[in-house]
Amino acid sequence: MNTNYIKFGVAIISTLTLASCGGGKPAPQGPPPATPVTTYTVASQPVTTVDTYPGVVVALNEVELRAQVGGYITAIYVKDGQKVTKGQRLYEIDRTKYQAAYNSAKADVAVAKANRDKTKKDAARYTKLAEQDAVAKQRVDYALTDLANAESQVAAAQAALSSAASDLQRAIIVSPLTGTIGISQVKLGAFASPGTTVLNTVSTNDPIAVDISINQAEIPRFVALQKSTSSVKDSIFSIQLQDGTIYKRQGKIIAIDRAVDPTTGTIKVRISYPNPGGVLFAGMTVNLKALNKAAGDQLVIPYKAVAEQLGEFNVYLVGDSSKAVPQIVKLGKQFDQNVVITSGLKQGDVIVVDGVQNVRPGAVVKPASPEEANGQQPAAAAPAKK
Repeated sequence: MNTNYIKFGVAIISTLTLASCGGGKPAPQGPPPATPVTTYTVASQPVTTVDTYPGVVVALNEVELRAQVGGYITAIYVKDGQKVTKGQRLYEIDRTKYQAAYNSAKADVAVAKANRDKTKKDAARYTKLAEQDAVAKQRVDYALTDLANAESQVAAAQAALSSAASDLQRAIIVSPLTGTIGISQVKLGAFASPGTTVLNTVSTNDPIAVDISINQAEIPRFVALQKSTSSVKDSIFSIQLQDGTIYKRQGKIIAIDRAVDPTTGTIKVRISYPNPGGVLFAGMTVNLKALNKAAGDQLVIPYKAVAEQLGEFNVYLVGDSSKAVPQIVKLGKQFDQNVVITSGLKQGDVIVVDGVQNVRPGAVVKPASPEEANGQQPAAAAPAKK
């Protein structure tokens, strides 16, 4: 009796086990659900990108002031950072010995001229006497030689006077241009050596310039911008300062360097800006932003539609039956949140934008909101007003 119960129990357990395992053929499975995405139809449009170049602000005119004669600094006529005008007195070097040398040279000129006048009269007198055969002709020759020597002595004395006058004048250093003087490199009473001691620097600050280095491949574009009369009007060049603000004045190319640097493959370009408020200072580092208007319309897509894999860029192209197919593309310039496509797509193609991270090659996709495509809950609709 107990044996029968055991057999019956085993039979029930076996039946339940088979039932829990399916007991038969697996249930058929349907196709995977379509992946929610947003799409974009590729179109061409005019493109203007912004190229950024590190730049340095430079003065268009800048002169180092050096002592041309030696001596102690006896006067400083300006304050550090002061505005100065051309010809204005800036420094004075002790003029005592230069004044004395000038006075001595002036006296030497007077003596030389007096000696010349005397020999001139002697030569005239001996010449007249020679005409009357009253003196030997040799005596006349001596008199004329003395006159020539006297004339040479006058010329030498005048040259020495001019040199002394120049030294006396150079003892006073004046501004070579109208601009701003820097911080003085010498103090009152310091000794200045001729040609070596830098006293200060004077530079103009309005207008001022920014120097940038461009790749040699960009030379034709910048040459065209230099020749263009509308580049200033179109505000092609703007300056971003270190605090992020944009300098509003309009710049123009005034010079492109004569040669490319063979070590870097770049060439220097100088762009001039008005600087009436003194916002720009020589030596500042800035970012120069140049508008780059492409010739003709170009294909543009949202940059977030692009995925990079193994150094290649691709997008998902929506093909027949709404299937997503990967397509390799080549990128051009990026601007804002878009990017130019140089090859791989044509106008009218439909590509996946939002939800691209969920798409697999050959997967079926369906239109959805950006929130749904990115796995987020769609925003609740606002209740209707009564």
